[in-house]
Amino acid sequence: MPYYIYIITANESSHSRSVSQVSEFDTFKLAKTEIKRLRAEQPLAANQIYKIIFADDTAAAEKSLKEVREQPIAREWEK
Repeated sequence: MPYYIYIITANESSHSRSVSQVSEFDTFKLAKTEIKRLRAEQPLAANQIYKIIFADDTAAAEKSLKEVREQPIAREWEK
C-alpha cells in the first residue's frame, strides 16, 4: 500500500474538510522527507495542513481524511 500526501482544508462554517492529493510514495521515509520539504518551502494558509496517510488507494485515503471525529468527553478527574 502506498503513502499519500494531501492538503486538507478545513471549512469551519460547514464543519467539513476538502482534500487534494499532492503526491504518492512507496515508502514512509520518502513521504516523510517530502512532507518536511513541503512544510519548509511552501507554507499553507491557516486553515490548511499537509497530511501523510497510508491507504489501499486514493478513495480510501480521501474517505478517511474527510471523516470528522467527535471530541472525546473529558471526565471530571481528567480536567
